[in-house]
Amino acid sequence: MYMEMKRTILSFSFVLAAMLAHAQLTLEGCQHSAQTNYPLVRQYGLIEKAREYNLENAGKGYLPQFTISGKATYQSDVTKLPVDVPGIDIKSMPKDQYQVMLEVSQNIWDGGDIRSKKQLTQATSEIDRGKLEVDMYALNDRVNQLYFGILLLDEQLKQNQLLQEDLRRTHQLVSNYMANGIANQSDLDAVSVEILNTKQKRIELESSRQAYLSMLSIFIGPADTFESISLVNNRPELRWFDAQGRQLNVQESSLKTRFRPRFGLFVQGAYGNPGLNMLKDDFSAFYVAGVRMSWNFGSLYTLRNDRRLIDNNRRKLETSRDVFLFNANLQSTQQSSAIQSMRRQMVDDDEIIRLRVNIRKAAEAKVENGTLTVTDMLREITAENLARQTKALHEVQLLMNIWNLKYTLNN
Repeated sequence: MYMEMKRTILSFSFVLAAMLAHAQLTLEGCQHSAQTNYPLVRQYGLIEKAREYNLENAGKGYLPQFTISGKATYQSDVTKLPVDVPGIDIKSMPKDQYQVMLEVSQNIWDGGDIRSKKQLTQATSEIDRGKLEVDMYALNDRVNQLYFGILLLDEQLKQNQLLQEDLRRTHQLVSNYMANGIANQSDLDAVSVEILNTKQKRIELESSRQAYLSMLSIFIGPADTFESISLVNNRPELRWFDAQGRQLNVQESSLKTRFRPRFGLFVQGAYGNPGLNMLKDDFSAFYVAGVRMSWNFGSLYTLRNDRRLIDNNRRKLETSRDVFLFNANLQSTQQSSAIQSMRRQMVDDDEIIRLRVNIRKAAEAKVENGTLTVTDMLREITAENLARQTKALHEVQLLMNIWNLKYTLNN
């Protein structure tokens, strides 16, 4: 699947290259396509919906609130008449008591709390939208760098091609000079080294151009075309996104508990005058024990929007995940291209060193014969050393790019 996706990117890149070559793809067109396809653009709608839901929830604070409450109690004493009336059976209050009550409350003035909540919602929405606009504006700079980078590389490749043609003609001339005895092998080797150096430079330029094309194609191509590359990504950020998703699931489940009744036990103990018997003028200890129930239906007003907000946050999380994968894809594309470039350049490193050794040996022989100055010989020794350093540099750069790619994908 990764190879299929890679072929898709490459084919799209070739189309893109052709369009750039014929100047059919303008910078403004690339910027517009990037703004449309970048996953973060979905945040605009999500921010607006979050603002709408929060404003609705705040406005529902003016609606009447319904609460059902009840309790069942048992107390240690009750009020009793201190005298007995002959012939009359006066029943005292029961020690166990029961009560159910419906309460309706209407908010008249809350000191400006609801208005403040609405203002805070508006301000938060403006901040989120402003931050999003900053991020989306920065996207233009990334597209500009790629677009002009491709144009610059095209010009460098043209100059490289002209240099290669000149060097090939020079190589042919030096070969003819050798046949006529007015040049030697070291002269031809020197031209061959420059041809190989120019070839290596062309490999570097072509690899950079292909990487830029692939990255630009990711920016301006359909986002779903490149989703499958995330299958090779094992970064810890993905597990972090998964954990946040599970947290949102728990929050959604917890919404149900807000409109369920609450039950609780209580025990009250006291000592005072009077006690529970209001007609007894004496200090006494007493207690009241029971069970309470309360059921507030106010949360039902905002339940629908609360669920929408959680779903909105889930979509924001998915967008953040897509943005992360998008940027990781860009990095891995660039790093993969750098790895291929290093491997292709390293093919000619040993040949360049071999030719430099031959040139240096020929220079030493000429110094012995008095036909070359020591300064010129030192120049060839330095050139040989630089060739060896270049090979070592390519080896380190290859390892660095391999490990950079391993870090990007955590593989």
